[in-house]
Amino acid sequence: MKKFAVFSGFLGSGKTTTMIALTKYYTKNFGKAAMISNDLGHGVELADNKLAQLSGCNASEITDDCICYVNDKLAERLDSYYDEGCELVVSDIPGFGVGALEHVYHGLTEKYPGRFELGPFTVLVEPKTVALLKSGAPGELEYLYDTQLIEADLIVLNKCDLIDEREREEDLAWLAVHYPLADVLAISALKGEGLEDLSVALKEGQASMRKPDIGYGGESFLAAMGRMSEVYFQYMATVCCGDFDGNAYLMDIAEKVKANVRLEGYEIPHLKLLAWEAEGDYGKVDLIGTDRDIEVVHRFERPCTSIAVLLNASGECPANRLEFIVTNSACSTSAEYKLELIINKKETMAMG
Repeated sequence: MKKFAVFSGFLGSGKTTTMIALTKYYTKNFGKAAMISNDLGHGVELADNKLAQLSGCNASEITDDCICYVNDKLAERLDSYYDEGCELVVSDIPGFGVGALEHVYHGLTEKYPGRFELGPFTVLVEPKTVALLKSGAPGELEYLYDTQLIEADLIVLNKCDLIDEREREEDLAWLAVHYPLADVLAISALKGEGLEDLSVALKEGQASMRKPDIGYGGESFLAAMGRMSEVYFQYMATVCCGDFDGNAYLMDIAEKVKANVRLEGYEIPHLKLLAWEAEGDYGKVDLIGTDRDIEVVHRFERPCTSIAVLLNASGECPANRLEFIVTNSACSTSAEYKLELIINKKETMAMG
């Protein structure tokens, strides 16, 4: 078997965490697997791929564009993985992504007929997003949530460790009723729950190759994307003498970003903050909305002296304001810790 599956889902649904957990679990229990991190940022070693490598995953990245529009590059990457014995390869798409079912699955099939076996088009969703959809609240972001789920062959309710059994069953039932063409299952990628069910679903399932009408490029799509922006910020941080608490440092940056985004009346669906030492020790924190607690994904095990930092912020916020908030939060926190910064990269994109 040489199978490929796309993992879609909105910002903060846990695509990267799930792909890492799945790739390691599948390789241990079924056969060799690999993951591809896809990002709009330019360059190499963006946050998701670096995290996957630090986690010990068989991983690589495709940057500069969504895999929707680089089918040739994706095909080459898949072939290289299959040549080294991989049986399953999964890739995410950027967190605003809709339309990947048509552009990736149908694009690969049309350009390379019979070359790739496509697994279920998989969409991750978290309980908070389900709650928003249940409420029926109108809005541009709700359009994106709904549209992604309409495309799904397989809906994965992630982060089930955050809700009780009754809530889990209610959410699964609601998803099954409202998206009847998709199979549904529940996992907690962070806790390692449900990975066997997900592995079997990908191993045994097939893409339906449906072409739902999702209004891609239409008024609702453009309105939603017009509110979104992204910032990528990479730098080295070094203390002049002694050491510092890398975990507290990352938390303080995230708290400042959260407070300032909220102060200006905007929202930040996802902030990823990853830092590591040359020896491989690393820390990672995530923020998924100004009304949420900051999540500690991984902690440094010892004090730090010099770290590389990757910060990726996706905001419902004008690009210039998001850039200012992110840069100022990182730089002012670094000054408080008496760190010297060497900035390697800063990139800002308005999505509309």
